[in-house]
This record gives sequence, structure tokens and C-alpha cells, in this order.
Amino acid sequence: MTQGRVAIVTGAARGIGAATAARLAADGFAVAVLDLDEAACKATVDGIESTGGRALAVGADVADEAAVAAAVERVAADLGAPTVLVNNAGVTRDNLLFKMTTDDWDTVMNVHLRGSFLMTRAVQKHMVEAKYGRIVNLSSTSALGNRGQSNYSTAKAGLQGFTKTLAIELGKFGITANCIAPGFIVSDMTRATAERIGEDWDTYVAARAAQIPVARAGQVEDIAHTVSFLVSEGAGFVSGQVIYVAGGPKA
Repeated sequence: MTQGRVAIVTGAARGIGAATAARLAADGFAVAVLDLDEAACKATVDGIESTGGRALAVGADVADEAAVAAAVERVAADLGAPTVLVNNAGVTRDNLLFKMTTDDWDTVMNVHLRGSFLMTRAVQKHMVEAKYGRIVNLSSTSALGNRGQSNYSTAKAGLQGFTKTLAIELGKFGITANCIAPGFIVSDMTRATAERIGEDWDTYVAARAAQIPVARAGQVEDIAHTVSFLVSEGAGFVSGQVIYVAGGPKA
């Protein structure tokens, strides 16, 4: 049933977003690869097309209402009406509270919360018309609190409440909404965190992995596999859930 369905993945130029876009394409979806810089989406799109999939690079700032509306209209025109949305786009502006600027706060809120709201609002009309939809929002274990991330933690906790409300409002239209909260994942974002705190990358990964019950760091594919399940036909009775993909029972 995924054949002919269209998915949008935000923040899909690299990392978790790129892995998710590739996995959904392998599952049979046509995938809109959306990121702030359209040119940066080329590698993800080329990878999908090289294996026979359909993909479209779309440049848009998810926090910009007009840009989001135009992007979703373009996806609908070029690929077809989107019925799967993965809100993955995110940024960090880490700092301790007393050093955090208003811009640090606003930037993180705008991308994670405003961006997810605008994308979901724009796409849901296509889902309602189709009487089918899958929404997956990317939270984080940081939603439970993390030193130096009062902005990011707040945004990621907010996405969990947003997800549960979407599940309640949209369920009657055949639309599910779920949230994935990754733990430590090897990515550009976590590499930047190691640099910020002045730790050697390999040492940092080893130390984090030692605290995880499955005794390894998470990979972007771990999240992509979970998205694949949540947007599948078989996950139609799973909605409003927050799944911690963190290698153990404690985030």
C-alpha cells in the first residue's frame, strides 16, 4: 500500500533525516527531501534515485509560513498529495541558562515547534482528504531535561504534547501521530556537542555507549527503522505514543 504514497521528511539533507528519507523510499514511498538549503538535499535525492526510488529536493525554512505553504504545494504538484510527514528538522543553540540569549531560545523554538506546527497544519488537509495519514515528530531524551539545553529540552517536550493532541484531533480521519525520542545517536549534531564541550569524539562516543544497556551508540538507521514501522499500514492502531529509542529502558 505504500506504493504511490508520498512522504515529506524535514531536515533530510543529512543525519537522521537523510537515513529516514532513504528508508521510506526503500519502503516504496515517493519522498520529498526538505531542508533549509535545497542544494544540500542533492546527495539524499541522488541516493534514492540511484536505487530506483522517486525523490524531490525542496528548499524551505520550516519556520516561515509562506515558505512552508509553497513547499507543500510544490510537493503535491510534483510528487502527489503527501500523506506521511516526518518532522525531523532541528537545530541546537546550547548554553547554560544565564548565558543563553533570546535569539538562542527563539531559534530553537521556531525550528522545532513553530516548524512542526506549520508543516503539520499544511500537510494535514491532504491527509484528511485522503482519510489516511501518518505523522511522526522527532523529540529527544533531552525532553526529560539536559544541562545546557533549556531551549532544546523545552522544545522537545513540547513536541510530545503536540503529538498527543494531534492524535486526538486527527484520529477520526484515519491519521495517526506518534513521537520518537532518540537517545545518543552518532550524527553531525552529537559530534558538534562533543566539539562544544571540548571532548575527543571517539572518547565521547565510548563514554556515552558505556552508559547504554545495549552497549553501543545509536545509529541514524535505528531511528529510520522506527519511523518505517510507525508510518506502515500495520501501525494504524498506534497513535499518540512517545517511543524512546535509546538502547534501554531509561532515556
